[in-house]
Amino acid sequence: MSDLKLQLTADMKSAMKSKQKERLSTIRMVLAAIKQKEVDERITIIDDHVIDIISKMIKQRKDSAQQFTQANRPELAEKELAEIEVLTDYLPQSLSQDEIKAFAEAAITAMGASSIKDMGKVMGNIRPNVHGRADMGDVGAIIKALLQ
Repeated sequence: MSDLKLQLTADMKSAMKSKQKERLSTIRMVLAAIKQKEVDERITIIDDHVIDIISKMIKQRKDSAQQFTQANRPELAEKELAEIEVLTDYLPQSLSQDEIKAFAEAAITAMGASSIKDMGKVMGNIRPNVHGRADMGDVGAIIKALLQ
């Protein structure tokens, strides 16, 4: 069993004991998504899978919060943002823009990339280094700027 899944289970029990309803519901939602992936794909979850699931959930909540804000529903946007705060506790520490740029420059040099056509190869090379620690949209923008 993955370390993150064990941590989520322990935190769920802790949230139950301390009656933190919002935190408890968010953790249960993550555990349900993990269980769904295990059942659907008949696999044993590892930490990388958990990070992917949590990253996807954060992205969905950011999109929802933005839509709720545009629809003048601040109470729903706040709920989504509160869930994001709980979810980010389970991701590795985020990389700064400078760290992402350093990884991108190293990948471009290692791949011998010279044009925007090489962006896919560079993204594939850099992904294992930034997985779960940076938004891949930001990474793509940095690589694109460096290749132009």
